[in-house]
Amino acid sequence: MGACHGFNTPFLLFYTLDLPLIYRIDSMTADTPSDVHLKLRNLTEADYPQLARLMEAVYPDLGGAWPEASIRRLIRDFPEGQIAIEDYGNLVAAALTICCDYDRFSRQHTYEDLIGRREQIKHNPDGDAMYGMDLFVDPEYRDLRLGRRLYDARKDMCRDLNLRAILAGGRITSYHKFADEMTPMQYIAAVDRKDAHDPILSFQLANDFEVKRLLKDYNPQDEKSQGYATLLEWNNILYEPETSDLSKRRKAVVRIGILQWQMRLTSSFDAWLSQVEYFVDTMADYQADFVLFPEFFNAPLMGLGDQTNQFEAIRFLSTFATRSIEALSEFAITYNINIIAGSIPVMEGDKLLNKAYLCRRDGTVDSQAKLHITPHERRDWVIDGGDSLQVFDTDAGRIGILICYDVEFPELSRMLAKGGMDILFVPFWTDTKNGFLRVQRCAQARAIENECYVAIGGSVGNLPQVHNVDIQYAQSAVYSPSDFAFPHDAIMAESTPNTEMALVADLDLDKLVQVRHEGSVTNAKDQRHDLYEVRWIGPEKTEADPTEQARQITDDIGSENQG
Repeated sequence: MGACHGFNTPFLLFYTLDLPLIYRIDSMTADTPSDVHLKLRNLTEADYPQLARLMEAVYPDLGGAWPEASIRRLIRDFPEGQIAIEDYGNLVAAALTICCDYDRFSRQHTYEDLIGRREQIKHNPDGDAMYGMDLFVDPEYRDLRLGRRLYDARKDMCRDLNLRAILAGGRITSYHKFADEMTPMQYIAAVDRKDAHDPILSFQLANDFEVKRLLKDYNPQDEKSQGYATLLEWNNILYEPETSDLSKRRKAVVRIGILQWQMRLTSSFDAWLSQVEYFVDTMADYQADFVLFPEFFNAPLMGLGDQTNQFEAIRFLSTFATRSIEALSEFAITYNINIIAGSIPVMEGDKLLNKAYLCRRDGTVDSQAKLHITPHERRDWVIDGGDSLQVFDTDAGRIGILICYDVEFPELSRMLAKGGMDILFVPFWTDTKNGFLRVQRCAQARAIENECYVAIGGSVGNLPQVHNVDIQYAQSAVYSPSDFAFPHDAIMAESTPNTEMALVADLDLDKLVQVRHEGSVTNAKDQRHDLYEVRWIGPEKTEADPTEQARQITDDIGSENQG
């Protein structure tokens, strides 16, 4: 949507919720009703007499109730935006809202700019933002936090209508007490620090609104605020601008497939490739957006060569790299799926690198080298570490790839997270359970500390005729942040250990946006950049990058065997 056009009745019923609450007398103040039955619903034109009495009680200093014609027009123009709370049929709180143009009303304006001739509120049905015109609660019910309920209902509506933000001109009703000693901006800062309390501003700040600017002469009749107001804004983090360009549309739910790959002897390159294609085809049938293969998933091809010299054996395996990548890229296009080729050893000059390849379904190819080399890889195979780190743009979100041992170094995933990564893919290869647990525990930590999904995929089975790849241990999985929107154990999906199988999981990217901004804890927002920093100091670009589409991470991005 993205505009405030009216909805039909079933949508309005979404906001008609019975919320029975029975309070003990000792939990209330002396003036608060002890037995209430609250109902959140939309205002109707028949509510005006009660609404007028409520506004007269709340605003005796600002002219009391709005004219009946204004309220009727508001309900007719934007019925879903007018919300009320009743107690046994008596109106006790209400919120009045219009839609507006964000660019116009996120700048300096006055209350009169929102009110037309004869007090007709200027609702804009094509607006891309909501504007909170008023919110008031019966004084006897203010201890029940009904204002928060009304704000939450507004936020839900803003998300449902796919609107950019909620704006409001907020009174600063206690400013008159401090006007002789503070400027308005000093007063606002004092309220933000909790050195002063303002009934309206303190409440709005507690409801995740931010002060964007000071509005001068907003309402000259407001003597308590000395005519000033704060321009408050709550951003809809799920807002998606409307576009007809399919290439610019963001997927909200991404399906990934992980292959817990069984190592088995192969008679030829074509036989191995046929097995790969079978699993790509299978994941494509499940309409997966990604399929992840493990680290060194082409290791069976080493069995086609001489095993007497491990230095030469791994370099023999690298001779299949070009053919493998070309075939995988063709599979990605043919089967319409993004393939993460766990890792393939490849010679670049006189160096042997362990690289994962991202073969996109649009035909482009990128790669990520393993940066940290295990003692075994360095000693027996003489593999070098890479020197670049990228966040990759795809048609199903921004992803990062860290190969096995690299996930045990939290600095890398932190930099990828600063680059906007949503999903971290970790192809791994471990021979024993203790080796696997290092990868697993670190992957789970990366998901929590970076508020992202982490998918790990390993291999099982054995290759008795291939040295150093004799046995495998794996339990592939997808991990999530640990918060209420995710599974209680922060595991989206998990395979049976040491069994060849495919794992499929749907990942909701909108939940990541929510947890990063509104989670029980907000790791990224709460980092102490005044005390420490994690930054990339390596080369900004390397010739090994296959395409120009890899995003470089720069400053302020924003057992002994297998690791």
